[in-house]
Amino acid sequence: MEAPLAANRDILAIGTSAGGVQALMSLVREMPSEFPAAILVTIHLPSQPQSTLPEILRRNGPLPASFASDGEALKKGHIHIAPPDRHLLIEGDTVVFGHGPRENHTRPAIDPMLRSVAVCCGSRAVGVVLTGTLGDGASGLWALQQCGGLTVVQDPNDAAFSEMPMNALNRVRPDHVVTLAAMPRLLSSLALQPSGAIMPIPESIRFEVDIARGRPSSIPDMERFGRRSNFACPDCHGVMWEIDEGQLVRYRCHVGHAYSEETMSLALDENVRRGLGSAVRALEERRELARKLQEQSERGGQKMLAESWSRRAHEFEKELIVIRDAIRRLDDIAAKAGTDAAAE
Repeated sequence: MEAPLAANRDILAIGTSAGGVQALMSLVREMPSEFPAAILVTIHLPSQPQSTLPEILRRNGPLPASFASDGEALKKGHIHIAPPDRHLLIEGDTVVFGHGPRENHTRPAIDPMLRSVAVCCGSRAVGVVLTGTLGDGASGLWALQQCGGLTVVQDPNDAAFSEMPMNALNRVRPDHVVTLAAMPRLLSSLALQPSGAIMPIPESIRFEVDIARGRPSSIPDMERFGRRSNFACPDCHGVMWEIDEGQLVRYRCHVGHAYSEETMSLALDENVRRGLGSAVRALEERRELARKLQEQSERGGQKMLAESWSRRAHEFEKELIVIRDAIRRLDDIAAKAGTDAAAE
């Protein structure tokens, strides 16, 4: 059930990754103590509970901050932070934890939070994407726009890591693109705006929120919302479906793992590296076994057999050189891509 219409835009959902702690510190420092909206934050965190982010944000601004608790009520002027290893979702005016699969190689992920806000209360909401790498957040902003929410993206030229805001900017056409310094005033102004008109919620967005909560999906489910892809899921190696969202194409398998195009490319690169690493290990083991059998044959006076094992060890060594060279080439390409991205 959707939450009742509020007088103002009383839900603010913020997503960030690389460089996000510093960005959030800068943002909360300038927020008013009577901020008229509940604030949700998803930042990509390691899966350990030792993070001191709530304390850091409390020290740097006037607003209370804490890791969200499953079932807690949203409070205006309070920063609810996604805990490690849980998607931060809301239902009505209540926090709900999502135990569903990782999205974009992470849990918590930004897209599930923003989709949840869109389904629950899009007309009351403002979604924000700050500094970060890859493409998490673009799909969630798109969903929020479909449901009547307002969207804000940090100016990529102002971001410590421009890739995530740049992807959101290119694919979503957000309502506002501003520097971090200008954002507190903008967000305060938007939070005071009247709620927008209630929009119909696309069934596909509801479906993906359910997956984030932990609902199993199926092949027939995926056939309704996407088209089959030629790619296998990097996580479970099952079939993936392509999902079109305006300028955005995403990938999801029926188990529930989901990827943007950027994270899909990265995951495939990692699979190639894992495969090459496994090949190196197997060839090294075969080479050492061949050498051992060569030595045993020589000790037994079996000259022809020893020569056969020697040839095999030599062939395995040549194959190892080829694969190690391929790994070095991949490293060189990745380093060049990183240099080019930094230059842009």
